[in-house]
Amino acid sequence: MPEIEIGTVTHYFDKIGVAAIRIDNGELAVGDTVHIVGHTTNVTVTIESMQIEHNKVQKAGAGQIIGAKVSQKVREHDKVFKVVP
Repeated sequence: MPEIEIGTVTHYFDKIGVAAIRIDNGELAVGDTVHIVGHTTNVTVTIESMQIEHNKVQKAGAGQIIGAKVSQKVREHDKVFKVVP
């Protein structure tokens, strides 16, 4: 499936399994699938919920930083790609 680079992981909260993702391009919505890739990272996850400043949101666009639960550890500077169906 084709992928579009939409952002970068800025932080990973290990205890709660949440990645902070800065969206640089396009938009991300609940239900979208993302592929996170880095030097030692290769994770595909469907966004089930996301937050901006502790407030739940359904959609986020370029320039925003969201928090999203991920199934595996990710690292700062990992690239985030949106999987396009």
